[in-house]
Amino acid sequence: MKAKLYIFCFLILSACNSIETNDTLSKSDIDYIRSLNLLDKDEQIHRFYSEYKKRVAGNFFTDKRMAKYWIDERDSKKNSIHSAFYNEIQAIDTVYYAGATYSPYMMITKADGKQFKVCTDGKREEIKAFFEEAIHLWRQKKAAN
Repeated sequence: MKAKLYIFCFLILSACNSIETNDTLSKSDIDYIRSLNLLDKDEQIHRFYSEYKKRVAGNFFTDKRMAKYWIDERDSKKNSIHSAFYNEIQAIDTVYYAGATYSPYMMITKADGKQFKVCTDGKREEIKAFFEEAIHLWRQKKAAN
């Protein structure tokens, strides 16, 4: 019974979230992301997605990097903040179907071997556009170096 309730709540919460841009995020959202040291003053977010509340979870890519954060509201030891500038990224693998209770994601592999996921969700074409734009920016920035 608890499992069914958990899945129901997860589906309801995730259905309310959508992919956003620098223009649709509030100033306080952007300031919060800056406070996590994931965004420089001159950096623009291209796409942003949160699996929960923006103060708790965020996945995004900018003109300089890919990043994700999870801020545990009860236990800061469980906080997880990851970021990679495009020149640090060795590979990006996409997973469109990650199971019934998980969001599609890009697995970011850094040159040092460390990995993290950048998640998104929405309609299939929105997910595809999110992934394709991120990969295009990465390839573009890599080619420029």
